[in-house]
Amino acid sequence: MTVTASKPRKLQGYEFYREILGSPKYVVAPMVDQSELAWRRLSRRYGAQLVYTPMINAKMFGEGARTNYREQSFNTAHGEEGGLEDRPLIVQFCANSPEHLLTSAKVLEAHCDAIDLNLGCPQDIAKKGHYGSFLQDEWELIYKLVNTLHENLFIPVTAKFRVFPTVEKTVEYAKMLERAGAQILTCHGRLREQRGHHSGLADWDKIRAVKQAVSVPVFANGNILYHSDIERCLAETGADAVMSAEGQLYNAALFAKADHIPPTVSSHPPVLDPADPSSPSAGPSTQIERPSPSPEHIYDAGLHPRHADLALEYLTIVKSQKTRTAFSAIKGHLFKIMRPALARETDLRDRLGRMKGHDLPLYIEIAEEMKRRMDRDAEEAERAGKTAKDLVRIDEATGLKVLPHWLAQPYFRPLPAKKPQEEEEKVFSAAPAAVEAEDDTSSSKRPLSEWTPEVEDESKRLKLDLDPCDPEVAICV
Repeated sequence: MTVTASKPRKLQGYEFYREILGSPKYVVAPMVDQSELAWRRLSRRYGAQLVYTPMINAKMFGEGARTNYREQSFNTAHGEEGGLEDRPLIVQFCANSPEHLLTSAKVLEAHCDAIDLNLGCPQDIAKKGHYGSFLQDEWELIYKLVNTLHENLFIPVTAKFRVFPTVEKTVEYAKMLERAGAQILTCHGRLREQRGHHSGLADWDKIRAVKQAVSVPVFANGNILYHSDIERCLAETGADAVMSAEGQLYNAALFAKADHIPPTVSSHPPVLDPADPSSPSAGPSTQIERPSPSPEHIYDAGLHPRHADLALEYLTIVKSQKTRTAFSAIKGHLFKIMRPALARETDLRDRLGRMKGHDLPLYIEIAEEMKRRMDRDAEEAERAGKTAKDLVRIDEATGLKVLPHWLAQPYFRPLPAKKPQEEEEKVFSAAPAAVEAEDDTSSSKRPLSEWTPEVEDESKRLKLDLDPCDPEVAICV
């Protein structure tokens, strides 16, 4: 008698969310060139419970002739991406062809826990390529994209999308995605038009409406600056988890509470943690100290480590891996992590801006020098008898806390340049809503006089080897 093995049952909805993903609350978003393997490993050390890959172009990935693109997007040869230490993991694709999407998803379904469809990218490259948020009016095509994966993969399909101008259309959109087979919905509470310096606030009311209308888990994306924003977002939206993009890039410890103690990282001698496959065999020569817990009543409920320590820890992970990290990702991360001090340490900013190629020791040298200077500044403040409370100031334009410049903290995106008075009056009479914030930021921003354009401009000049979104701020897609 022939015995036919039964096909494993695919878990869906909350069953999948609980049993496979472990009921995560803290999620790192898919970010162009910035949620790569090394960053995912660092993020997990500081409380991230689920991480997405950067967006992958399904058409390019599925073409056999584009071997380099495949290796750069998701390297399966070394067994690190999608390995045990890189789970739970969701791989995100952009696509406008169900056939291309399925072909590419089949290649990676054994290396991740779900496949996500990008329906949120608002950048010009998405408009030209006809994907992301520029599909949102083509519901029949979107249904087919999601449903094709739902019917043909042995892992679930999820979707990340932006809202519509009305609650009603947003809710109907979400319900359509659920009917198509999406097992988790990530609702980015901004319109397609809200991007760059005109992002505005994410609309948590629309996220709440989506959560109330569907029966699958919902992740909320937008307006997260500090750790305390997480519980506020969960309470106001009812979402199952919070996803962060830009906020987490400026502080990799965004999801960690103030008393969180991450692993000690050092290379003389190396600290090898057998439970952590990303523990380095060799890394920066500087001892990276365990960050001191942040006083909750001063710095918020979350952890704000010294940013140079985070930068060195990230570089140690990069060095320890077999999987290559793109130099554009390294450079982008260092600009964001160390941003609080780069406006002051202009020689280091300029050195970083001139960096080309994958010369890791030079990146390490910059981060080590930054650490020496930040340790110096912190010690000088301590000798002067300044307490943590003395060192915190309130930004007049935002009402938000600005921490000492040696600590990782949010970046408040600058206001757009003012228009002539008559144009300004037209704009505000027609659209009085705030227009200042970016992906994970609050509505108010620092004055332009406090902005250091060289840092942000350099980030804009980073060139990706791939096709995806404009890397203006390593956009969450």
